Amino acid sequence: MWDVVGQERALSLLQRSLVAGSLSHAYLLVGPAHVGKMTLALDLAKAVNCEGAEPPCGECTSCQRIADGKHADIQVIELGSNGDSAESESRVKISVEQIEQMQHSAFLPPFEGRCKVFILDGAELLSIGAANRLLKTLEEPVGGVVFILLTVNEKLLPATIISRCQRIELAPLGTADVEAALTNRWGVEPDKAKLLSRLANGCMGWAVSAARDEQMLQQRADTLDKLLDMTETGYEQRFQYVAELSGRFNQNRRTVQEILRVWLDWWHDLLLVKIGCNDAIINIDRSNQLIGTAGSYTIAQIREFIDNILAARDQLQHNANPQLALEVLMLSIPESSKIRGPVPGMR
Repeated sequence: MWDVVGQERALSLLQRSLVAGSLSHAYLLVGPAHVGKMTLALDLAKAVNCEGAEPPCGECTSCQRIADGKHADIQVIELGSNGDSAESESRVKISVEQIEQMQHSAFLPPFEGRCKVFILDGAELLSIGAANRLLKTLEEPVGGVVFILLTVNEKLLPATIISRCQRIELAPLGTADVEAALTNRWGVEPDKAKLLSRLANGCMGWAVSAARDEQMLQQRADTLDKLLDMTETGYEQRFQYVAELSGRFNQNRRTVQEILRVWLDWWHDLLLVKIGCNDAIINIDRSNQLIGTAGSYTIAQIREFIDNILAARDQLQHNANPQLALEVLMLSIPESSKIRGPVPGMR
């Protein structure tokens, strides 16, 4: 049984290839964070090693060991997975050493399964040297080995690597599909499923994780409260927050990208309220707050700040200086009509 929800087109392609015995030696799974790329990659790893009649069965020893992360022939390579904690490029890039270790393992025969599978999570984070090493591996495929590259932004990958992989795009699911899956498959209470299906932006993985971990919704609430604080505070406090975010970015850039996503959703909701499309908002648990806040800004202000959030997110994805990019974003927060005179903290 395939665990990934939706993604019928991707599943159909892989199932046909499995039946025909024509799997590619390398796949590139493209899609937003939490859309199901890792789930699909693990499903494929199960399928090529499954001992059941209809792979992936999900019940055989091989499938269960892969699900538990204990299968010796399935390896996930990601940022910092080589255990390096030094202040170096390896903290923000997948390193040459990680790819070299993967190459060495790829040339060894499978230990307990039929096929080795290497899943490269965050392929856009490859260092230049690591990308060159990976390219050599993809150019000279080894039998009984499948490479699966996962990326949220394929534009950051060398075209030579993309050309040597079979590209599969995973699109966000519809809100109704996410809500139905949460209710029927994971037993989430209807009101919570409705909220999570909106907040997930079509990414099933995020919705399931948030349903299991209440802390995720609390973190989202804290992020929104901080955003609202920043709209009414002075530049000194804003720059202090930038310093905090920059430190987080250097440790785990995905956390900052997630904060920007929450901000983007909020300002997009303000725009929807402004034009009278309240039924389409994402943050349905804060609809009254959105309605009250929308009157403080013009449509032009909201649209401009949405553009600024998108610009900051793009700059961070392209390895811009995080402190500079975030400072520019903080400077561009529109002034609320509730604020009289200069921004607090300014002379």
